[in-house]
Amino acid sequence: MSVGRGSRVSQRRGAAFNAQAFLDSALVAKSVTSYARGESIFAQGDASLHVMYIQSGGVKLSVVSKHGKEAVVAMLGPGDFFGEGCLAGQKFRMGSASAVTPSTILFVDKAKMVALLHQQHAMSDRFISHMLTRNIRIEEDLIDQLFNSAEKRLARTLLLLARYGKQDKPIRAVPPISQETLAGIIGTTRSRVNFFLNKFKKLGFIEYDGDKPLKINNSLLGVILHD
Repeated sequence: MSVGRGSRVSQRRGAAFNAQAFLDSALVAKSVTSYARGESIFAQGDASLHVMYIQSGGVKLSVVSKHGKEAVVAMLGPGDFFGEGCLAGQKFRMGSASAVTPSTILFVDKAKMVALLHQQHAMSDRFISHMLTRNIRIEEDLIDQLFNSAEKRLARTLLLLARYGKQDKPIRAVPPISQETLAGIIGTTRSRVNFFLNKFKKLGFIEYDGDKPLKINNSLLGVILHD
């Protein structure tokens, strides 16, 4: 089936644009690599040559200061693009990316991605939508850091990691994530994260047992809404 015909079929059925199916059918030179939990995908300062797409798993984007302090910029999941800075002339990676769970990543060469976005409007629209959503999320994260307590920041982060609002389930699992990573995301210490996790557990907002995946109850939203 040709790319154009596939796009028309999708539109007739009213289905959401499937970036994975499109990339699979677009005959664009690409490669797929699997990563173990904690494995580096690229490091700060590496050459910026590809745009990446998460087929499965989860990815942490982070930046390390000249003093060695790490800040977590974003946590991404299946269906997300990253590494798109190369499309704007970024020659070197401004941060690092690593797998937070076993992950499968599709790599598309920068030049091929540029050509794809110019030629295929459906793909271009999907990509622009992704970038706008990412920018809104970054703005929300900044506001969260400036105005909310560490407790509320942790609650919001856990709900986002559980993809709150995207599944009609009262309880959702969060991919395995360390307390150190959570501390980096919300800008506090590991001990504070541990304190609040135990508090949420005691109140019945989460199911938490050491290294097992966290399970988030929708009632955790009350922490964010409470003044």
